[in-house]
Amino acid sequence: MEMVYLKDISYTLSHIFFMGFIYLFLTPRFTKKATLAICLVACFVMNLLDLLKLHLFSGDSVVYFFTTLVQIAIAQFTGLFIARKRDSRVLFIGLSASNYVIVGSITASILYIYTENMWVALIGNIVMHLVILWVLYVKIADIFHMFCERDLGKSWWELCLIPVFFYCCFSCVAFFPYTLYEYPHNILVSIFLMITMLVSYVVVLRYLHSETKQVEAYWKNVMFESYIKGLESQNYLVERAERNLRILRHDIRHYSTTIDALLRQGNYEEIGKIAGHISDVVDENKVERYCENLIVNTILLKVSEQAKPFQIDIRADVLIPGDIPVNAYEFAMVLANLLENAVFAVKDLEQEKRKIHAKIHCTDGYLLIDLENEYGGRIDFDSLTGLPKSQKGAGHGLGMQSVQAFCDKLGGNIECYCEKNRFRLILFAKFSPVSV
Repeated sequence: MEMVYLKDISYTLSHIFFMGFIYLFLTPRFTKKATLAICLVACFVMNLLDLLKLHLFSGDSVVYFFTTLVQIAIAQFTGLFIARKRDSRVLFIGLSASNYVIVGSITASILYIYTENMWVALIGNIVMHLVILWVLYVKIADIFHMFCERDLGKSWWELCLIPVFFYCCFSCVAFFPYTLYEYPHNILVSIFLMITMLVSYVVVLRYLHSETKQVEAYWKNVMFESYIKGLESQNYLVERAERNLRILRHDIRHYSTTIDALLRQGNYEEIGKIAGHISDVVDENKVERYCENLIVNTILLKVSEQAKPFQIDIRADVLIPGDIPVNAYEFAMVLANLLENAVFAVKDLEQEKRKIHAKIHCTDGYLLIDLENEYGGRIDFDSLTGLPKSQKGAGHGLGMQSVQAFCDKLGGNIECYCEKNRFRLILFAKFSPVSV
């Protein structure tokens, strides 16, 4: 009877800690209360299935096998259901959670075999679960969250094979068809398998962290390259304006002499033409300024220069102060990606359709990017993010992924619309007021 109680409680603890792992490590699409409620319901259903395989049909290996498969499906589906992004990374985390909680169950079995004391086994089970959960949450929770939120442009289905094989090994060695109670010779194998799993996960997580850092470094390099080119372009415009204005200042005395002569003749029409010419020269050499923020203004000037050869009319409503509540480089990169996509979409259209309407506001209270432009052909949307997919094939589309990551970081929303060959993207994020 003591063995039955130990199994019941051990399985229940496994389900509880599995859902705790899922709740803490995944980025949910629901509120915290709703996510917790879903996890509790899934945990309750898996406990009912334990009652089926451990009591109602105890000893039936077929029922045990298929009931366990159903429990695995429920556990993994719960993780995919509550996650904000449902892809291979979420499945990898869910499968990893199964391996971590199985370590606690094996620990309880080993302690009971050597002590024959149910309470020692259960306390060891709980302590092992708590230690693993606490260490993982403190050490790698941020890596997991970054791993889920950043789109690295790759599929990670192959990575899921690691926890799958470990789980199958644990199941065969410690639970099915013979348990450790029935075949204690597998205890040493189980211990070394647990150590191997922990070491393997350290290597995998370091690899994931390295991949994320490489992507971040890539985009920072792209950003700085774009920023430097923008500064070069801006410097060229300033130098050209200064040179032309120096010429104008040199020639102004000749204009003044001509105007005096025309005044004496009363030829006011010619005077008006000269004044208009001087005004045109000044306007042509005026360095355009979109906003007070140097970094953002540089990027906007760069995109404007890219649009000029295609005679694209960019109508921009820009409200960005010098100091903004977001990372200026990341914000500028987002604007560069979105505006360059818009330029690419309209550059081959008819002249009257080469227009981009942009409303870009960034204040202490909110961030708004509202872009609208015509497009030709077809736009395909990603079923997970709702954002347009690149038409250039594999290796492209990282720009929109960086926009999504920036929006997620701010806790904002992105919405895209296509209607009557007009594409519109709205990114909005509201900032919490800073208490003084």
